[in-house]
Amino acid sequence: MTLATEPSEASTAPADPSATAPAPASAAPPLSDLVARDAREFGVYARTGGWAFALLVARSVRPGGQGAEETPKVSAKEFAELAGCSPDRVMRYYKAWDRAADDGMVPQFEALRPGQDVELPDADAWLTYYTSRNSATSERGTAIAEAAEAEGIRPTKALEVAENPTALRAAILADPSTAQAARRALLDRVREDPELQAELARDVVRTDDLKKAVATESRAADRIGYVRQIAESGQIKTPAGQTVDAPADVRQEAERHLSLIDELDEDEDSGEWASEAYDTMKSLVVETVEADPELRVSDRRTKFYNSLQKATKVFEELTFDDAEDFYEDDMVARLEDLQQAIASCLTALRGTRKEQGR
Repeated sequence: MTLATEPSEASTAPADPSATAPAPASAAPPLSDLVARDAREFGVYARTGGWAFALLVARSVRPGGQGAEETPKVSAKEFAELAGCSPDRVMRYYKAWDRAADDGMVPQFEALRPGQDVELPDADAWLTYYTSRNSATSERGTAIAEAAEAEGIRPTKALEVAENPTALRAAILADPSTAQAARRALLDRVREDPELQAELARDVVRTDDLKKAVATESRAADRIGYVRQIAESGQIKTPAGQTVDAPADVRQEAERHLSLIDELDEDEDSGEWASEAYDTMKSLVVETVEADPELRVSDRRTKFYNSLQKATKVFEELTFDDAEDFYEDDMVARLEDLQQAIASCLTALRGTRKEQGR
């Protein structure tokens, strides 16, 4: 890369007159001088990055050419024609310098004249101010830089990634650790972005494998939640739905299982652990109910009433206003069977009452 208009090393050290003296017109410069010039120009770019080119624009360009009589500066269009590039590209460097000047990183344009050298910022700061053609706005770059600083990394690293999403995709596809980092970042973003939430939800429901995976993880989460509720609240729910205090040993067992699950690595599959914990706690709840005669009777009574209420509701929803339109003998047979079952229930309950009255 040649910076022919950039005086060598002026921003960091005085130039060597012997190295920059013009060669005789009749002979090409010695190879060593060419190599030395290239090395100096490379050093400038290695230390300053885009700032080296931005300085060329900042000291030589005045957009629109205003004030051209007072200064030899030219318009961005004229400068672009001389450089063999587009005015848009020139202006991107101009605007980057302008933003940096507002932050006090570099001198204002008015303080610069063609050929003047100034000390340039470090190369790492360049992408904080430079907005490429593919960047939506300078605000986007600012937001990325701020997020990078919050994560404790150099803004230039994040900006480079943002400017090349294809490279990011390739890294995610090829490298599991990069994919995991992207997943964690995406989850953090999803919490604050309802639109992204909806898009991801649609992607999941449209992908069978993802739907199955989500269902599996949801079931595991529900089971862990069941165990966590016992451990943290100290209460259990009986098979009939009653909430009662959990015995100390049952709560301790829930805490033990929960501790094992919480110690799993973030990316480790918890499904098997969740199933084991859930099955264990379910069995302990049943044993607790069966071991307490009063609780056992109360739970069976609650279960009976729950079933009776459901059956009553279902029967009440039956209508016979237009029965002649859909009548079938099988309907009558089923209702007769139901009537006999209810009669048997009534006989059993009345017999129990008589036994209690003796």
